[in-house]
Amino acid sequence: MAYRTDRRMRRNRTRMYRRRRLFALVAVLVLVVALAAVAFAVTRGGDNGAGRGSTAATGDEPGGTPTATPSQAASATPSAGAAWTGPPSNRLKLDLRKVISSTAISPKSVVSTGTGYVFAQNMMYRHTITVYDSKTLKLVETIPDTIDAAEFGVKGHKGDVQGAPVEAAVLPDGRFMYVSQYSMYGDGFYHEGTDVCSPSSGIDKSYVYRVPLDSLTVDKVIKVGAVPKFLAVTPDQKYLLVSNWCSYTLSVVDVHTSKQIESIYLGPYPRGIAVDPESRYAYVAVMGSYNIARVDLSTFKVSWISAVGSGPRHLCMAGNGKYLYATLNGEGTVAKIDPATRTVVDKVSTGSEPRSMTIAPDGKSLYVVNYGSNTMSKVRTSDMKVIQVVNTNAAPIGITYDAPTKSVWVCCYTGSIMVFDDR
Repeated sequence: MAYRTDRRMRRNRTRMYRRRRLFALVAVLVLVVALAAVAFAVTRGGDNGAGRGSTAATGDEPGGTPTATPSQAASATPSAGAAWTGPPSNRLKLDLRKVISSTAISPKSVVSTGTGYVFAQNMMYRHTITVYDSKTLKLVETIPDTIDAAEFGVKGHKGDVQGAPVEAAVLPDGRFMYVSQYSMYGDGFYHEGTDVCSPSSGIDKSYVYRVPLDSLTVDKVIKVGAVPKFLAVTPDQKYLLVSNWCSYTLSVVDVHTSKQIESIYLGPYPRGIAVDPESRYAYVAVMGSYNIARVDLSTFKVSWISAVGSGPRHLCMAGNGKYLYATLNGEGTVAKIDPATRTVVDKVSTGSEPRSMTIAPDGKSLYVVNYGSNTMSKVRTSDMKVIQVVNTNAAPIGITYDAPTKSVWVCCYTGSIMVFDDR
């Protein structure tokens, strides 16, 4: 009897151990499946189901994917980084598709996100950013530049304050747009920006607004120098670079913390910025000179490309980084520069006061707006020949290339945006 009892107890213990091992095996399998699901979500670009204002959608770490708004979902377009298809851009012709005109806008610049939006910065007293669907050309959102100073940590100022949008730059992963504010207005701001100034002019320092593309509302405000104008985000998404017109400086902002970490003196009137594909060097057009600054982004030391031409204003760089292009506002030309040798290799006359320009994704064409001529010139980059000139409304000043739709958007300071198909 005792023997049977012992045997029965051993069988019971054996069954119990088997059940425990089975339960442990099931738990391990569940954990493996959960980890696989997480890994799949990460490779897909993050939590696409996060709502507006969620950490996943608007956190400080670049690399996530924004939640699509209804407008984005309705007009989904390929990324600007998609491979070029079809004939080379220098074989295409510009054809006017539509003019967007309104007394409510006075656009200083237009910038494509490459994901279905085009931002227009309505300078000074319009106090708005207007956002358009790049496919339908319809207005999606009007973003006011008014913010609550306390809510955004703008110290020394009370109540609502306003900005004056100038230029914009999109984060390469498409989550945020950064918009520079020429001046701020409201309590504690006393000295409005001006185009003739110096660091001793006493002009108030200003700010850059960050706008998540999934909410189209300002979510961060970043203090920089006086009269910030052009912006660029490094391809590695480490830095936001801002040229401060009246401070004569370049602000280096840490994208992760949204804080300025360096202020680099460059001399009178820094403006256009371009960064090489490896994020090693930033090039800054110093418009009050004949020179372009080269900033080493590992040491922040400055060297120079000298004697480029009169009034360098805007910069573009070919996608492979082989050539740098500069509009020379003072002499009506565009320069082609070899950054390796720091020499100008060619120039072309495009019109009176060439201001901004953009480059086709295949690097074969430049599009230049000529402020004084009321024209846009298309330039073949291989030999720097003007291959097409189109008339624009008065005072064309900003331009962007929307890669998904192969269209060029030109904004005219007199209150219109002209959209050209490049086909």
